[in-house]
Amino acid sequence: MSAPTYPPCWFAEKREIAITRMITVLLLLFPAMLASPVLAQESVLFDWFEYQGHDAVFEAPLPQGSYRNPILAGFHPDPSITRAGDRFYLVTSSFAFFPGIPVFESGDLVHWKQIGNVIDRPSQLDFDGLGMSRGVFAPSIDYHDGIFYVVNTAVDSGGNFLATAVDPAGPWSGPIWLPTIGGIDPSLFFDDDGRTYLLNNDAPVGAPRYDGHRAIWMQEFDLARKQPFGPRKVLIDGGVDPSTNPIWIEGPHIFKRDGWYYLNCAEGGTGPQHSQVILRSRAVWGPYQPYEKNPILTQRDLPTDRVHPITNAGHADLVEGLDGRWWATFLASRNYGEVHYNTGRETFLLPVEWRDGWPMILEPGLEIPYLGRGPGFMAHAAAQAPATGNFIWRDEFDTLALGKEWMFVRVPKLQWADLAGHPGQLAIRPLAETLDTLRNPAFLARRQQHTSFNASVALQVPAEAGIEAGMAAFQNEANWYFLGVRRKGTGLELFLEKSSREGRQVVATRGLPAMDSLKFKVEGNEGDYSFGFDAGHGWQWLSQHQDGTVLSTDMAGGFIGAVIGPHARIASGK
Repeated sequence: MSAPTYPPCWFAEKREIAITRMITVLLLLFPAMLASPVLAQESVLFDWFEYQGHDAVFEAPLPQGSYRNPILAGFHPDPSITRAGDRFYLVTSSFAFFPGIPVFESGDLVHWKQIGNVIDRPSQLDFDGLGMSRGVFAPSIDYHDGIFYVVNTAVDSGGNFLATAVDPAGPWSGPIWLPTIGGIDPSLFFDDDGRTYLLNNDAPVGAPRYDGHRAIWMQEFDLARKQPFGPRKVLIDGGVDPSTNPIWIEGPHIFKRDGWYYLNCAEGGTGPQHSQVILRSRAVWGPYQPYEKNPILTQRDLPTDRVHPITNAGHADLVEGLDGRWWATFLASRNYGEVHYNTGRETFLLPVEWRDGWPMILEPGLEIPYLGRGPGFMAHAAAQAPATGNFIWRDEFDTLALGKEWMFVRVPKLQWADLAGHPGQLAIRPLAETLDTLRNPAFLARRQQHTSFNASVALQVPAEAGIEAGMAAFQNEANWYFLGVRRKGTGLELFLEKSSREGRQVVATRGLPAMDSLKFKVEGNEGDYSFGFDAGHGWQWLSQHQDGTVLSTDMAGGFIGAVIGPHARIASGK
C-alpha cells in the first residue's frame, strides 16, 4: 500500500474534528460488526477456551513490595512508555496482527491493563500479502498538551506515520503519513522551548561502509501541519564507537534532565548482541558524547548455559516515576536450549540508577532479575496476572465483543467471528484460507505467555462434510500446528497437521465414531509439544513430543512469538 500525500490544509481544525467524529462512529461499528450474526449453518461453535501457564520461574513467592519480570509476558516487543499526570501508558509492536499497536495503562509501572489499540479499524492499514513479521513495529508514544502521539513504521505497508488521540483508549486517528521520512523507528521529542523534533533510524550519508551500518537522524516537526520541516541532521553515524563498525543503531529517544539532552538508542541488533547505549549533549542538535561505560543494558556478556536465561535485552525507553525515580522498560527474551524462545520478545522493567549525570539500567555482568523491588508507589495488593506470572485464563465467550487478548492474523476482510448469534458460544465461519495464507484465515490468536503451558478448547463438531475445525499453535504462515477434526464417512477423523521448513504434512490421525462435541488440548514445555483430545471419556493423546522449536523465533525467523487459539477452515480436498 503506497502512502498517500495530503495537502497542508488536510488536517486543519474543522476537518480534523469531522474526521475524529467519523473515526468514533467507525470504532463503534467495528465491534458491532464482529458481534452481528453470521450464517449459523456454516459456522463452527466453540464453547470456551482456556489457557494456563506454569513456568518454574514464576513459582517463587513474591515478596511484599516486589514485582515479576517480564511485566508483559508473551510477545510484546519494542516497548515505548510515556507519563500523563499520575498514569503511565505503554505501546508495543504487533507486526501483521490486528488489532495493532496495543495500548496499556498503569498507575505504578508494574500492573498493566490493555485499554485499546492504535490500529483497531480495518480502514486504517492493510497487511494482505505481508509475512507476519512485517507490518507495524517499534511504535513510540508521547503525551504533550493533552494529546497522545504515536509514531510508527508500517513496513511494506505505507511507511512512517503519526497517529493521535485525546483518549489513549481511543479512538486514534487514521495514519497521518510522513512521506519524506524513510527508515524505521521514528520518535518525537517535545522540548521545553515549544519546539518538537522527529528522530528515526535511516541509512547513513553516502554508501553504508558495512552491513548493518545505520544512522540516527533528526528533523524539526511542525505539530500544526503534523509534518517534519527544515534540514535533517545525522546525530549518530554507525553507533557509539564507529571504529568497531557497530550494527543497527536504532530505536532513538531523546529526553531532557538537568539541562542535558540524552539520546537513548539500541545497538547490536535484536538478537543476543542487543544492547542499550546512551549519549548526551547540552544542545538538542548535539554534538552528542557517548557514556564511557556503555552499554547501559545488555546480556551479551553472560554465559549462554546459565539457568533460565534472559537474552536479547535492549530497545529501552526511560520514564520518570511519581516519586522522582527513573525506570526503564525494554525488550528481552526467555530462552531454552540456549537459542530458542517461543514467547518472543517480551517487556521487562528495571530501575535506573543515575551516576554523575549518566543513567545505568543494569551493570555489566549482572543478570536481569525475575523478581525486583517495585516502585514506592506500587499497588502492593494487586496481582500482575494475566499480564505475567502463572495463572489460568478462561474465555466463556459470553460477551458481545471479543476480549482484547484476541488478535486476528492480518486484517479481516470478511465477517467470520460472531459472539451474538449463539449466546455463550463463539461462532467461526470457516474460510478457504489455511494458516499458510498471506491473507486472513479464520483463526483467533492469543499469545503464548509461558515456556510451559497448556491450552484447551471445547467445540461442537462441524455438521458439514468438508469443514475442519479445532485449535492451532501458530508462529507465522510457515510454522504452525493445527489439531483438528473433520467428518469422514459416517464417523470422524482427528488429525494433527504441521508446517515447518520441511513443508506441510499430517503427522497423526485417528478415527472416532460420530459425536456432537469434542475438547482439544495443546501442552507445551519449552520445545516439547503434545496434542490431545477428550471425546467424553477423559483426555487422551493424539500425538506427544512433537518438535515445538518450529514455533520458536530463531527457527521461524522474524520478530514475533507463538500464539494459540481456535481455527476453522474449508477443506481443500487435497
